Amino acid sequence: MLVSGLWRNELLKRAPKLKFIQSISAGVDQYDKDALKAAGVRLASAQGVNARAVSEHAIALILAMARQLHLGRDNQHKRFWRGMIGDLAQREDELGGKTLVIVGLGRIGGRLAQLAKAFDMHVIGTRRDVSAGKGAADEVVPDSRLLDVLPRADFVALTCPLTPQTEKLMNARSLGVMKRSAFLVNVARGRCVDEPELIAALNNGAIAGAALDCTVEEPLPEGSPLWTMPNVFVTPHTAGETRRYEDNVLDLLVENLDRLWRGETALKNQVV
Repeated sequence: MLVSGLWRNELLKRAPKLKFIQSISAGVDQYDKDALKAAGVRLASAQGVNARAVSEHAIALILAMARQLHLGRDNQHKRFWRGMIGDLAQREDELGGKTLVIVGLGRIGGRLAQLAKAFDMHVIGTRRDVSAGKGAADEVVPDSRLLDVLPRADFVALTCPLTPQTEKLMNARSLGVMKRSAFLVNVARGRCVDEPELIAALNNGAIAGAALDCTVEEPLPEGSPLWTMPNVFVTPHTAGETRRYEDNVLDLLVENLDRLWRGETALKNQVV
């Protein structure tokens, strides 16, 4: 089975012949791994197939917030030509010299670090295994030191998987130690953020703004204040979309099918 968002764990009982699921998405939190293992069903993620797309989307969101492109689009719809802003603190900004904290320095986070360095940003990455290397990042710290580096960030980008450790990682405490001028960018999973506490932080000026490609509930409910907040930029979980996505997933699927038919025990991106 080749599937992602349409998967429901109750389907497993209706598929006694199922042996292998190739997830179309990099995230696999929607699958009951224990149930799959008990049923003898192997699962592989699509990790890496959209690393370029997601990292490029993340840097685009960072640029959009720095250059206030979301406000420019709003003004365009209003047919309003805004003059130069006299208050320097309210003007558009440049990325050179700014600090980006990347939460989850994996394939996507590592690629984002490369892009950020091209804009002369200082990059700090967090990862569970610091010894795995820092790549393009200037500094790498363990996940446990996130609160130590957040106060240094001008931008915080979430590129981490959703796990029990990362659920509601960005909450009142972590948002509260960020600069009031800092921005949060989420291209990970909506549940990595405590949404009510983020909304409160945005309302009271604890942080300057947020660019969100994912939300706790998707589609974002019509009544959510995130729709109309001027310091929020929302994209509908499209960071991973690319014209090459399906081809990349099919290449991965074919490789894993070849491994299965050869009787190999290890799949590429194997989860179960």
